[in-house]
Amino acid sequence: MSNAYKNAGVDVEAGYESVRLIKGDVKKTFIEGVLGGIGGFGGLFEIPKGYENPVLVSGTDGVGTKLRIAFLMDKHDTIGQDCVAMCVNDVACSGAKPLFFLDYLAVGKNYPEKVAQIVKGVADGCVLAGCALVGGETAEMPGFYPVDEYDLAGFSVGIVEKSKITDGDRAKAGDVLIGIASSGVHSNGYSLVRKVFDLNSDSAKETLHTYSEELGKTIGEELLTPTKIYVKPLLKLIEEVGINTVSHITGGGFIENVPRMLPENLRAVIKKGTWDILPIFDLMQKKADIAERDMYNTFNMGIGMIVAVDADKAQKAVDCLAEAGEKAYIIGELTEGENGVDII
Repeated sequence: MSNAYKNAGVDVEAGYESVRLIKGDVKKTFIEGVLGGIGGFGGLFEIPKGYENPVLVSGTDGVGTKLRIAFLMDKHDTIGQDCVAMCVNDVACSGAKPLFFLDYLAVGKNYPEKVAQIVKGVADGCVLAGCALVGGETAEMPGFYPVDEYDLAGFSVGIVEKSKITDGDRAKAGDVLIGIASSGVHSNGYSLVRKVFDLNSDSAKETLHTYSEELGKTIGEELLTPTKIYVKPLLKLIEEVGINTVSHITGGGFIENVPRMLPENLRAVIKKGTWDILPIFDLMQKKADIAERDMYNTFNMGIGMIVAVDADKAQKAVDCLAEAGEKAYIIGELTEGENGVDII
């Protein structure tokens, strides 16, 4: 039967080898609360003690079409961090500490070494987030995906004390907005990125390996820069300074995501020129003549997370984030008005 299955395109032995190769990376993510090992039918995790009214917070996401860059560059060891980041950053926006993560990897053909590279990126992301990789699935799907392509998605669960949930209720007019720097494009807007650089053409690989003076690296290296994981700096900020609301700047950029962190009676005013817009965004805007609003409605523009704090805590917040290794800027404030955002 195994030979028949292999003849149909699914190599069970390659699956066993993939599991063997990833065991070490998975184990390095194990934290207190993990029960059992690798290979069970379910990932077990014990809810931490010390919570009076614990609330579980979940998030799921994928990497999106950034995967196309990984295929073209044949570089697969960082894309897993993107997957983790997209989930755990969302979870942390509720003030929650991510506990565990699971991934789903669907491949056209199981190349164990490639699978190991992908999962290594996932494990690296989990270490950065302080959560455990407790399980996952690698599905070999011949005829559904091309043999050299795959899709990657993930799911995370975190925990927060109910009284400490960050949901925007404490936000008020006069709060100061702090922007935390991004590492690059992160994992949103890549359909537009691919159009800007014509990455569906026969010259895509050549384009990606082209050195850019503006970027100080090749275009491909820049575009594969993994999404920053904000969990530990954000939780440190919550604990040491306190925040009133927070937004993860993902798909939809500033225009869609900033209003999500606000009640109906508050409006965000964000001031251009208060932070460093990364060169990749300037390069894309000029290259494709993209309208400024479209840029802010698609990309993070160099700011991956925005938090609102009491005005008298603004500098303390910036200093706290600097201590955590993050570059942060005072970029605006909250005012009374219809829910929305003005970028002036």
